[in-house]
Amino acid sequence: MIRSFLAAFVVLAAVGTIVKAEDAAQPTLKSDAIITGDIVRIGDLIENSGIVASVPIFRSPDLGSTGTISADAVLEAVRKHALIGVATAGIRDVVVTRASRAIPAKDVEDVVARALSSRFDLGPTKDIVLNFTRDMQVMYVEPSSVGTPRVTHIDFDARSGRFDAMLEIPASAGKRTAVRLSGRAVATIEVATVTRVIERGGVLKEADVLMDRRPRAEIGRDVITKREQAVNFAARNSLQPGRPLRVVDLTTPELVQRNETVTLVYEVPGIMVTVRGKAADGGAEGDVISVLNEQSKRTVQGTIIGPGRVLVSNGSPRLASNNSSRESTSAAPR
Repeated sequence: MIRSFLAAFVVLAAVGTIVKAEDAAQPTLKSDAIITGDIVRIGDLIENSGIVASVPIFRSPDLGSTGTISADAVLEAVRKHALIGVATAGIRDVVVTRASRAIPAKDVEDVVARALSSRFDLGPTKDIVLNFTRDMQVMYVEPSSVGTPRVTHIDFDARSGRFDAMLEIPASAGKRTAVRLSGRAVATIEVATVTRVIERGGVLKEADVLMDRRPRAEIGRDVITKREQAVNFAARNSLQPGRPLRVVDLTTPELVQRNETVTLVYEVPGIMVTVRGKAADGGAEGDVISVLNEQSKRTVQGTIIGPGRVLVSNGSPRLASNNSSRESTSAAPR
């Protein structure tokens, strides 16, 4: 009796194991799949598809692309290969992504720019602006591909700026494919312009100066190409936005304005005297200008040494009075 019971128990256990194994092996639709290659196979979309797993049923999306396939279309395709009873778990569409490696458009542009720079003397790569006949997009290649794009041939017309290049792009392991690109290349230079109208005598601040790229062929040799050559300098004449700044457009800032009240500094050996004066001219540091000595009523020549200060070193002042409210005198130790 006991042996019969044990035998029956073993049989039931074996049947249960078989049922579970059958349940575990049931073909099941995937919700998404990543495909390598041109073909989508049954096993890419259905788990536990058995001996038909390698059978092709659809074409893959393009490299770098994602598409969807309806569950009904998948079931219809596999039914032709005697695969039935597929569990869908309520999935209505399968998302299919083509595996790939991306080559950014910037990488391709850099390769072409380097070839133009080295073969046609267009200057630094960063100064070459490329305009392709067709908009450059990211290039997608097989994930197994290795290497980077390289230029195998390039022509350039200096007058029109047109170029025609042949590139090799990595396709798959050990293989490359040819791509032809064309467009225009312009050698540029960075120049300084102003962001607003600057009146004559106005001093340029950091926010007033904009560095902009212009075609090198259109720019003269006297243009300002560095920000520090413009900031804190004064406009000789009115400056307009968008026009490249030239060296002759700027000067050192005036420290003395015409008709401004200034301090005249007289220096002779052992003594220094300061007197109030009125500038007949404006000027920057180091400029020689005429100043009316308000004490002596004489016009003298002096050198601007600072804001509102003019040095007269070729003589001593003629004092009109000793009124301290009208002049200031200081004697240095002898």
